[in-house]
Amino acid sequence: MAHAVVIGAGIGGLTAALALAHKGWEVTILERAPSIEPVGAGLAVAPNALRALDVIGVGDEVRKLSAIQGQSGVRLPDGRWLARTIAEDAAARYGDPIVLLTRSALVGILAGRLPHRALRVNTPVESVDPATGRVVVAGTAEAFEADLVVAADGIRSRIRSALFPGHPAPVYAGVTSWRAIVPLPGVTGASETWGRGLIFGVMPLAGGQVYCYATATVPPGLRAADERDELLRLFGRWHDPIPALLEAADPAAVLRHDIHSLDVPLPALHRGRIALLGDAAHPMTPNLGQGACQAMEDAVVLADRVSPGGDPAAGPATGLPAGLSAGLSAGLSAGLAAGLSAGLAAGLAAYSRERLARTTPIVRRSRAICRLTRWRNPLAVALRDGAMRAAGWLGPNVALRQGDEIFAWTP
Repeated sequence: MAHAVVIGAGIGGLTAALALAHKGWEVTILERAPSIEPVGAGLAVAPNALRALDVIGVGDEVRKLSAIQGQSGVRLPDGRWLARTIAEDAAARYGDPIVLLTRSALVGILAGRLPHRALRVNTPVESVDPATGRVVVAGTAEAFEADLVVAADGIRSRIRSALFPGHPAPVYAGVTSWRAIVPLPGVTGASETWGRGLIFGVMPLAGGQVYCYATATVPPGLRAADERDELLRLFGRWHDPIPALLEAADPAAVLRHDIHSLDVPLPALHRGRIALLGDAAHPMTPNLGQGACQAMEDAVVLADRVSPGGDPAAGPATGLPAGLSAGLSAGLSAGLAAGLSAGLAAGLAAYSRERLARTTPIVRRSRAICRLTRWRNPLAVALRDGAMRAAGWLGPNVALRQGDEIFAWTP
């Protein structure tokens, strides 16, 4: 039985482990943290990601947690709508809802399906050899021999840096973010409110909870003594239910992180026996809600392409940025030289080709939206808001069509 080592037990790593196990691989997951109790608040599982989860048999379990109903869209700080859709209309268009849930709920669903003893926590990785698949555990003499290594070690991936040492690192996107889960029953519609350099999102969860997120255009590295007080200062006079949500928030549960994006796509998402996945492969801003969704897509595509019976020729061969095709060919040649089987080498090259073509436009589009949210000049903001309002006048289908390229994806 072929053996895969997955480095990182986040959403992408867990999904990859389950997808590979579903294809008959023996899987070992190495997680540096002492447990997989997740860091984070909430996340969106869009229709494209639900279809990815269907591949590993957990899509319906996630669908049961859907809580968004009624009107959703973009608002002004005084509460007026700039653009809106009906959640039920979006679900009808794409065949599925967007499910908002806590990160812990999704981690629990995925971890509960792992093969017995597949997960090793408190196991940091010191090094990985792309030629042999040897994974060395830090501070010990322990090592794993893998036919395939999946690097799902996050936005600051050490493995990405080792594989592509001259490649530009993710850069600060110009905004910091706050996230919190707040108990406040009765909130049903999702909304994102745009101000001058400020954003506040309200996303209802099951069980009377609400996932809140906010961004502000500030220099990197800033922190407040009390982040909830900082949110009240910035958003406390915005429309309902934002003030009530902030008053109900536990100050200790408000998370703050600067946002980064990989503006220059990698030349390939693999080298030798190592495949990069999720934030390790294509860090993006959260403006399209696709970070975790694309990691889940990565996972099921990778498992299919590298497994017997998969289609290593599948996926689009066009749409790659200039220069990437040469990198993929070089990656394939390097893989064959390292002793990979022709099938595994071709599968990894197909994974790189397909996922770069899919994720590169999404990273760029999300980054472009992030730039719009940073605008603070009153005239520029008025023009931006006017354009969104005009698009809203054309009807909800105009807004819904903007999601077709992303949400209509199927494995």
